[in-house]
Amino acid sequence: MVMKASLQLRVGTQLTMTPQLKQAISLLQLSTLDLRQEIQQALDANPLLDQEDEFSEQAAIDAPEDSWAESIPDELSVDSDWSDTYQDTPRANSSEGPDFDRQTAGQSLHGHLLWQLAMLDLEADDHVIAETLIDAVDANGYLTQSLDEMYSGLHHQGFDRIDPARMAAVLARLQQFEPTGAFARDLGECLTLQLDALPETTPLLMPARRLVRQFLPALGRNDSRLLKRRLGLDDAELDAVTGLIRSLDPRPGSAFDSVTDSAVIPDLLARRSEHGWHLELNPDAVPRLRIQPDYANLIKRADNSQDNRFLKEHLQEARWLIKSLSSRNDTLLRVGREIIARQLDFLDHGEQAMQPLVLADIASAVDMHESTISRVTTQKYLHTPRGVFELKYFFSSQLGGRDDSAHSSTAIRARIKKLVEQEPVGKPLSDSRLAMLLDEAGIHVARRTVAKYREALGIPPTSERRRRR
Repeated sequence: MVMKASLQLRVGTQLTMTPQLKQAISLLQLSTLDLRQEIQQALDANPLLDQEDEFSEQAAIDAPEDSWAESIPDELSVDSDWSDTYQDTPRANSSEGPDFDRQTAGQSLHGHLLWQLAMLDLEADDHVIAETLIDAVDANGYLTQSLDEMYSGLHHQGFDRIDPARMAAVLARLQQFEPTGAFARDLGECLTLQLDALPETTPLLMPARRLVRQFLPALGRNDSRLLKRRLGLDDAELDAVTGLIRSLDPRPGSAFDSVTDSAVIPDLLARRSEHGWHLELNPDAVPRLRIQPDYANLIKRADNSQDNRFLKEHLQEARWLIKSLSSRNDTLLRVGREIIARQLDFLDHGEQAMQPLVLADIASAVDMHESTISRVTTQKYLHTPRGVFELKYFFSSQLGGRDDSAHSSTAIRARIKKLVEQEPVGKPLSDSRLAMLLDEAGIHVARRTVAKYREALGIPPTSERRRRR
């Protein structure tokens, strides 16, 4: 075979990520606290940057400018594909909006567990137990204290009505939280919780549970002969069982950021007036920047001295930072206003009026990429009269109803919670009855979906609710 060299002309487009565009994208994804740190570092490193009480971009526009300065566009585009700059973690069903069991990026495990606890309707003593258990969870999701130790501590604090059986009951409810496997006391319990969450139709689920309960040390030694004999499996079945177990997460809490909880600073404020709802930036969220006038006035035309070049370079960096911050604020406002426009019913009536919303809806409305919307709504918070919410909270998957209507999963969970709260004493509503009542209200939800939401809310089954009442 003879290889021939040839030249080919191909036409294509490729996005070039300039340092300035990378900076704009980086600022866009930062939380308010991280952004403050970034701004403080810039203030310490750049003498041309100054902080002012009231933000004004005019200082940057009026600063000395010569032919050496790059032209800065009025609108700095940050809507590139994020994979061009950052490596994304693959996400299944990326077109779906985050659901109740989502993990909030950048949130600590402790904060995520407390967020789920807030959705439960617990008695005062049970709430104390739950908070004690959450405080005892380490970064990997395991309990660092035994129930006896925590019971003793609560007893010494004066909680006399709390007993070990009650603590065990609360622990069982918390073990239904996400991530699955949290609140385990050892590796075997962690893996068992994850196996119990799998469908009963999962192949070889029973021998996998038995292996985890009784023969984990043998699995650690890779003693396949013992495992096959004790579990009654052949080589192929044992390989399938061990593969299933190895697909589980032995450290379910490690997916969360190991950060300490801090006060949430809302980025946006929703206010209601006689003209309706209005959204605005929180003026106290981040410091306002301007060009330092004294240093800017020292810049001289056609001066190529080292000091003058130093001032020119830092002036250009300062102008780009101010423009990037302005672009970040504009993008955040556009996305926030579009979300609020679609969730006015929630602001007026609460969770039961939450509308279905996915990333693609907002991306299409503001003409941005879905990945951009995901980053804009992560660790960005909105203050409303109903409380402070992460922007991701307003996204909820859609379930069908009669007459082509649709309902958000958040609204359905709120309805289930309300129905259970109003159920007759001694006559708790079964999952089938709850599904029937929802269907009568025009919400068609399968019984297994009702059971899933009930468990996610920490509501016990009918038999347990009947005993408690």
